[in-house]
Amino acid sequence: MSFKAFHSPTCLCCILSPDILDAIKRNGDARQRREAEATEELTQRLRATRLTASPRRVTAAPNVATSTTKGPTRLVFDSKGTRSLQENLVRSEGDGPTGDQQVDEAYDGAGATYELFLNEYGRDSLDGNGMALISNVHYGKDFENAFWDGEQMAYGDGGSVFKPLTGDLAIIGHEFSHGVTQFSGGLEYQDQAGSLNEHFSDVFGSLTKQYALKQTALEADWLMGADVLQPDVNGIALRSMKAPGEAYNDSLIGKDPQPYHMDYFVFTSRNNGGVHINSGIPNYAFYMLCVMLGGYAWEGPGQIWYKTMQDISNPFATFTEWANLTVLNAEELYGRGSLEAIYTKRCWKLVGIEL
Repeated sequence: MSFKAFHSPTCLCCILSPDILDAIKRNGDARQRREAEATEELTQRLRATRLTASPRRVTAAPNVATSTTKGPTRLVFDSKGTRSLQENLVRSEGDGPTGDQQVDEAYDGAGATYELFLNEYGRDSLDGNGMALISNVHYGKDFENAFWDGEQMAYGDGGSVFKPLTGDLAIIGHEFSHGVTQFSGGLEYQDQAGSLNEHFSDVFGSLTKQYALKQTALEADWLMGADVLQPDVNGIALRSMKAPGEAYNDSLIGKDPQPYHMDYFVFTSRNNGGVHINSGIPNYAFYMLCVMLGGYAWEGPGQIWYKTMQDISNPFATFTEWANLTVLNAEELYGRGSLEAIYTKRCWKLVGIEL
C-alpha cells in the first residue's frame, strides 16, 4: 500500500472567479456592488486566516478501499447568516430531511460526492480514511460564493446575482474535490498548477452530477454552476467544459474569459495566475476525450484522471507534465495502442499541448 503526504493548503478554494466580482463592482447598482464587496472582503479575510493557520500532519489512505461496507459521515451546520463555522448542527448522518432546502441540498450533495469516489475509485471520503464531510450553509451576509477551507465546506445564500450555492450539485462535487486534491499530495493554487487544481475539481464536480443522474458523456451538460445564476443574468453557468469562454456574456458580470487552447492562454497576476481562467484548456481536453470515447465519463477518462492525481509528484506541475502523465496512465490502465491512450494524447494536441 502506498501513502502520499498531506499537502497543507495555504489558500481558500472558492467556486467564483474574482474577475466576476470585479465586474459586478464596476457595473452593478448599489446593492450589487455592496454584495460583491462583502463577498470579496469576507473571502480575503478567510484567505488571510488560512495563510496563518498551522499545517496539520496527516497522510492520505491507500487508493483502493478494502471494505464495501463503508459509508459517509455527513454533518451540516447552519451559520444563520454569520461567519461562524461548525456551530448549530442541524442535520447529521442518517437524519431525515429538515425542510431547509440549503441544508438538505448540502447533505445530499455530500453523499453524492462520497458515492462517486468510493464506488468508482475505491476512496473512502476525501482523505481515504472516512473523514467527515462537513458543510456550513447560510454562511455570511450577502455572501455570493462557496468555498473549501481545507477542512470543511461553506455555502453562501447568494443575492441579487446568484442563487444559493448549494443549488448546483456540480458545485458541491467541485468544492469537495479540492479536498481529494489536498489529501492526494496537493497542487499549489498558483499558475498552471493552480489551474490544474481547479480543473480536477471541475472534472469531478461534473462527474459527481453525471454519476448521480447516470448520464453518458453525450447526455451531460458539462456546466459548472448551471443552477445558480439569477434569471436576469445572460448566461448558462459559471463555466462550460464543452465550450470554455461561452458560459456567460452579460453587462453585469462580464464575458466568460476562459480560453480553450494554449494559443489563448491568459497571462495574469490576478486570481493566483488565472487559476479559474486557464483551467478551461485542460477542461476542454477532458471533455473531448469523454465524448470521443463515449459511454460514462467516470469510467475510462475518470479513472485516468483520478490515477494521475494520485501519481503526480510535483505540486507545481505544468499542463505538459500533467498531460504526459495522463497518457502514461492511459497506457498503463488500458494498454499502449488502446483508444483511451490514443485519444488522450490526441485531445491534448487539440488544445495546443504537444507531447
